[in-house]
Amino acid sequence: MILVTAAILIHNNKLLIAQRKSTDILANKWEFPGGKIEVNETPEDCLIREIKEEFSIDIKIQSHFGNSVYKYPNFIIKLIAYRILWISGEINIIDHQDYKWVSLNELSKFNFAPADIPFLKN
Repeated sequence: MILVTAAILIHNNKLLIAQRKSTDILANKWEFPGGKIEVNETPEDCLIREIKEEFSIDIKIQSHFGNSVYKYPNFIIKLIAYRILWISGEINIIDHQDYKWVSLNELSKFNFAPADIPFLKN
């Protein structure tokens, strides 16, 4: 099982979502940004690192949001989501092809990665 984190970042009443690159696994799917937990890394430390690497911003963990387990054809993922606060920095996407700030009502318009879908209902 692959352990991965996800950020639930709300800013000005909008959620941050990111679109995977067309060359990635799950190409063009939308997701809550985050990444794989490395050996000897806590989920919280992973998320802080990943958001810094992928978006060039500093964050603070607020609270655990939920978990999602999904079995893809070749692997199983456990997605651990956290509510986060944007502390500093300007967004500069590095690992995605696009990002958007969307309202809760707009989430259903996007084609999300399957492991992220349970978080749309929270």
